[in-house]
Amino acid sequence: MIESLLVANRGEIARRIIRTAKRLGVRAIAVHSEADAGLPFVTEADEAVCVGPANPAQSYRNTEAILAAARSTGAQAIHPGYGFLSENADFARTVEASGLIWVGPGADAITAMGDKINARNLMAAAGVPVAPGTTEPAADLNAAVAAAAEIGYPVMVKAAAGGGGMGMGVAVDEAALRTEFDKVRAFAERMFGDGSVLLERYFPRVRHVEVQILGLADGRVVALGERECSVQRRNQKLVEESPSPAVSPELRARFLAAAVRAGEAVGYRNAGTVECLLVPSTNEFFFLEMNTRLQVEHPVTELVYGLDLVEEQLRVAGGLAPTFDPDRLAPRGHAIELRINAEDPKRFLPGPGAITTWAEPTGEGVRVDSGYVAGNTVTPFYDSLLAKLIVSGADRAEAIERARAAVAAFEVAGPKCNLPFFAELLENDEFVSGDYDTGIVSRMR
Repeated sequence: MIESLLVANRGEIARRIIRTAKRLGVRAIAVHSEADAGLPFVTEADEAVCVGPANPAQSYRNTEAILAAARSTGAQAIHPGYGFLSENADFARTVEASGLIWVGPGADAITAMGDKINARNLMAAAGVPVAPGTTEPAADLNAAVAAAAEIGYPVMVKAAAGGGGMGMGVAVDEAALRTEFDKVRAFAERMFGDGSVLLERYFPRVRHVEVQILGLADGRVVALGERECSVQRRNQKLVEESPSPAVSPELRARFLAAAVRAGEAVGYRNAGTVECLLVPSTNEFFFLEMNTRLQVEHPVTELVYGLDLVEEQLRVAGGLAPTFDPDRLAPRGHAIELRINAEDPKRFLPGPGAITTWAEPTGEGVRVDSGYVAGNTVTPFYDSLLAKLIVSGADRAEAIERARAAVAAFEVAGPKCNLPFFAELLENDEFVSGDYDTGIVSRMR
C-alpha cells in the first residue's frame, strides 16, 4: 500500500480522500490556497502546505507549486480528486516522470478520451454505440451546416475539449445553428484554449446514465453498475442514483458490457466513468464521454456495492489486487446522492457567504460528505458544492423516504442553499415514479 499521499484538491473531495487514507494508515498531505486555510480538509490532514492565493491558476492548478509540495513533504503519490488537474494528461506525465505515483488512469488514456471527437471515433471502433455525428471537427460554419443537414435536426453543438456540461448548445434549424456554432466556438476558445466543435444528433427526451468502471492492476476492466444522472440544471448534475430506475436487467447487461469494452479500448487503469444518453422510447443508448477520474457521485456506487472506491484507486495505483472478487460483484439496495450547493433554489445562481449554522443529518442509511463546518466562509473562487447528502435503503422507496427526512434535518444558514429544491424534488410525482428525464428540472421551474 502507498505510504504517503498528497491530495491535489480541496473541499469535500479532499476531505473524503484524506479520510480513507488515514483509515488505511497512509500519511495524508493536503495542499490549499490562502482562501482555504481554515477548511476542515486542511486541519484533518497529517500535513498541509499552502500552494498559493485564491485564484485556482495560482494554487490548485499550479503544477510547479504542487510538485514542490510533494517533494518537500516526501509524498509518495498524488491523488488529483476531480476537477482542477485530474484530467490533465501533461500533469499526470509530469507526476510520473518525477518518480511519484499517479492515482488515476495513465496519461495516454486521459489524452485519448479528453477530445470528444477522438473519443467518439475510438468508441465506435470498439463497438460502443455512438450517436450520429461528426467524425472530425467542423472546420467552419459552412462545414457545420453541411454536417447538420446530413445528421438531421435538431443537433447538439459541442466543444470537442469541453466537459462538465460546459460548451454546449442545441440547434433546431440552420438559423439556430449559425448562432450556436459561433457561440460554442468562442466559448471553447476562451475556456479550453481549443475552439474545435463537433455536432451530434440531439434527442429531446433522454436520460443520462453512466457506468462506473475500474481498471485493475492485472489489466482487467470491471463495471460497478450504473448511475442515473438525469436531474440536471444547465447540463450539470444535481442528483444521482443507483441503480437507474429506467434500466432493466437486460439493458443493464448491455450497458456494462459496452462500458467494459470502452475501458479495454484504451487500456484503462484505475477509476473512470463511461457516460451515455439513454433514449427511453427505444431503449437505445449512445456514448457521450468518458471521465478519466473519480466522479463526484461515486458514493452511490460505494453504498450499493459495499466498496470504498478511493481505497480501490490506491490499491490499483500501488499494483495491488482489489478488496473484492471481480467475478462475484453483486449490488444491494438503492442509493441517492443530492448535491448541496451554495446557490439559490430557484434560479441556481451561486450565493457565497459565511456559514453561521451547519447541522448535518444522521441516522440509518444517511451519509454526508461535506467540505465545510459552521464558521467557514464559502468564497466565490471555486465550485459552489458544499456537501453531498447520500442516502441508501433496501429499495428506492425507502431511499427516497430517508432522503426526505435527511433534507428536512439538514440545516445550513449564511450562504444561499439549494436544500429547498431537493425538498420539492423528493415530492415531485415524476421523480418519485422514476419515470423522468433530463428535462425534469426545467419542468419544475
